[in-house]
Amino acid sequence: MTRWIPALLLASAPLLAAAQTLRVGLAEDPDVLDPSLSRSFVGRVVFSALCDKLFDVDEKLAIQPQLATGYEWSADSRTLTLKLRPGVTFHDGEKLDAAAVKFNIERHKTLPGSNRRGELAPVATVDVVDPLTVKLNLSAPFSPLLAQLADRAGMMVSPKAAQAAGDKFGTKPVCAGPFRFVERVAQDRMVFERYPQYWNKDAIHFDKIVYTPIPDATVRLANLKSGQLDFIERVASSDMEKLQSDKKLKTSRITEIGYQGITINLAKSDKAKQNPLGRDARVREAFELSLDRQGIAQVVMDNEATVGNQWVAPGNAWYAKNVPVPKRDIPRAKALLKEAGIPNPSFTLVAPTTSDAQRLALVVQAMTREAGFDVKIQAAEFATSLNMADKGDFEALVLAWSGRADPDGNLFSFHGCKQPLNYAGYCDAETDALLTRSRELRDPAERKKVFEQVAARVLKERPIVYLYHRNWLWAYNAKLGGVRNVPDGLLRVSGLKLAP
Repeated sequence: MTRWIPALLLASAPLLAAAQTLRVGLAEDPDVLDPSLSRSFVGRVVFSALCDKLFDVDEKLAIQPQLATGYEWSADSRTLTLKLRPGVTFHDGEKLDAAAVKFNIERHKTLPGSNRRGELAPVATVDVVDPLTVKLNLSAPFSPLLAQLADRAGMMVSPKAAQAAGDKFGTKPVCAGPFRFVERVAQDRMVFERYPQYWNKDAIHFDKIVYTPIPDATVRLANLKSGQLDFIERVASSDMEKLQSDKKLKTSRITEIGYQGITINLAKSDKAKQNPLGRDARVREAFELSLDRQGIAQVVMDNEATVGNQWVAPGNAWYAKNVPVPKRDIPRAKALLKEAGIPNPSFTLVAPTTSDAQRLALVVQAMTREAGFDVKIQAAEFATSLNMADKGDFEALVLAWSGRADPDGNLFSFHGCKQPLNYAGYCDAETDALLTRSRELRDPAERKKVFEQVAARVLKERPIVYLYHRNWLWAYNAKLGGVRNVPDGLLRVSGLKLAP
């Protein structure tokens, strides 16, 4: 199959005469600013200004060109040939060419600690055909590859800068996006300035972007209302209704392609052996049956969410209808705990310090108490909670996933044996085989059948108890134009303009 995508056309406009700064309020401080190592949603928000990708997605999640202008699949689906955009340079002035793409793909796959390794596992080798043509050779057909290249696996960093900085690259990243790195003060700010040689510079109308992490949603909104910020992501759901009457602000919402859930330590570390949830599948089932998802969505999200029990929402075309959302059943939950010989299981639920995560933990604590659970809550700063997940230093963990355009991005790294985001430590040979099979199929109907089999196995073991799919809630200065509402929840800076 061949599909050459025409170069991206964006309406150009002259830069505003006065220098302008876009000030963005974030719900957390991102983790490391290295596309290979990063794993946080908020990091992806920041990367959208710093690091362009080979492809992007539009409002309907269709693949669009960015650093690559087109692609061609071989007849056997084992080779993907990319055409690159001419005249692109990194922030250090180095050219982005086929050799740079080869370097980046190989870096994603081999860098110690890379979270892109699983996303690009089927890419066996990369060939430079000519300066603007690169060929990705696969060990097996890999249908999610284009979607992966429209995310961090497709972000390109300067080979020269990456080689020079080594494991310190994330402290001063050099990419090929519209803005280049200036400084970062942990828990305080990230400052980027406009890159004058950006390939699509006419679509950039700000001279600087300042990202400020403000975990408290109330404080974040107060800063927007006072004019200290121009845009905030993840508005508290309780604030959305009253914001409709504020003429100085605009709001936006769209259901995410990710999910909110609770990850359970099954075999990640020795803590799984001490954890009643990790030791016995009946206790995990009782835990799920003690939860009222609709009640959770109402209390935690003010109904700004769709309840679900899978890695995609029930309305998604990839949802496995053979495993529907279970209803709350306290008598059955108590019976399961009695059967397991643990009528009053106790465990600690780690929850990030964000307001919605803390509310969720409290609601879960109250609901499960009715079945006999004793849930203790441990608050942790978001980046700290990710480190705890990595080490298996938890029994249960409130953890959201921002989602990917292809369901493989919500599945493989979380449930594949020894994959980088498999914080639960879940490993099942048949599930692994099914996940691999889903990657080899190009026909959506056939892929869905495989996903149904995956759901039947994974949801029975419950390494993650999926709860709901949030609405991405944004608020911003009414004078800010060009805001695009995409289900991945990322703020695209191209085309944004603040009227005087």
